[in-house]
Amino acid sequence: MKYASLAIHGGRREDAEIKGVNYPLYLSSTFVQDSIGDYGEFVYSRSNNPTRNNVEQLIAQLEEAKYGLAMASGMGATALAFSLLKPGDKVLVNSNVYGGTWNYVSRVFEERGITYEVVTDFNHYDFDKATADTRMVFLETPSNPLLYVTDIESVCKKAHEKGMLCVVDNTFMTSYLQKPLKLGADIVVYSATKYYAGHSDIIAGAVVVDDDDLYTSLKFHQKILGAILSPFDSFLLTRGIKTLPVRMDRSQENTQKIVEYLEKHEAVKKVYYPGLKSNEGYELQKKQATGSGACFSITLNDNFDSVAFCNALEIFDLAVSLGGVESLVCHPASMTHESYSKELQDEIGITDDLLRFAIGIEDVDDLIDDIAQAFEKARK
Repeated sequence: MKYASLAIHGGRREDAEIKGVNYPLYLSSTFVQDSIGDYGEFVYSRSNNPTRNNVEQLIAQLEEAKYGLAMASGMGATALAFSLLKPGDKVLVNSNVYGGTWNYVSRVFEERGITYEVVTDFNHYDFDKATADTRMVFLETPSNPLLYVTDIESVCKKAHEKGMLCVVDNTFMTSYLQKPLKLGADIVVYSATKYYAGHSDIIAGAVVVDDDDLYTSLKFHQKILGAILSPFDSFLLTRGIKTLPVRMDRSQENTQKIVEYLEKHEAVKKVYYPGLKSNEGYELQKKQATGSGACFSITLNDNFDSVAFCNALEIFDLAVSLGGVESLVCHPASMTHESYSKELQDEIGITDDLLRFAIGIEDVDDLIDDIAQAFEKARK
């Protein structure tokens, strides 16, 4: 089946007694066993639950992978990948990643005896200079919030030559637009809260992997750490995935029209979006993905006030997150990336006038009109 059909019909198909079009919600913490020593697939829901297993299989199938693991949040997914690290290991991480990831790297790593190196540009990083204790590469592409595009295939190849694992946060793209495992990544992580769930009503994470040994280790840590996705949220996540392709298509279509409008507007200094030909990552994005997603960032010219602009918006909500049916705007320096020091923000370009947009599925003319009237009110 092609992606759009698999999104609706994938997952577990074993429950044959009552054939509902939706997989059942199993609200049971424990499951009856046939006899001592004869244990079934499901024993206790922290270890495995049918509804969670259904969405795990669905996410894996959409990625064309063997295994999926559903977590209680996107940070739970990232933490699960980091659970593979041991004291003395080192991680290479790209400079603009999600603020929660940066908090983990900059604070929790130290507590665990793990070191890290911030890489500004993985596309030109010299892996020969990486120290022997470097165990993992962790990257987002396109990155958050500057939408920098990293060559996944090239980076993974060079990292593997040095014996490193490659982890890719694919939240902005989903497997609908980009499949990092096919490009050489070892592990893919998601904040499934975003495009997979798609309605801003649950918190969820996912980890996808092909390697049997990696899966065994990750599954063990999922069970022991216990940060699993609840049955009800698993059910809602499955429901959200069913409409992922149509939602993403509409959001991308809206985004392309909006960024083309913004690129020519007098209020805008720069648009960060790899779907624009003027963006340095445009060709690379076309090479490794089938789209550029529905998030972008802008900076405003000096004669427009970003605070007044955000306050004047009527359809766009000022809120963190992305991937829902509604359009959002946020101020990364004080919202999603507030955990970055001011020095690091300045170094990588997260300025006070940077705004990140997540485009939903509203009528695009309404969205453009809303932006236009807000610009007028933001004029100094």
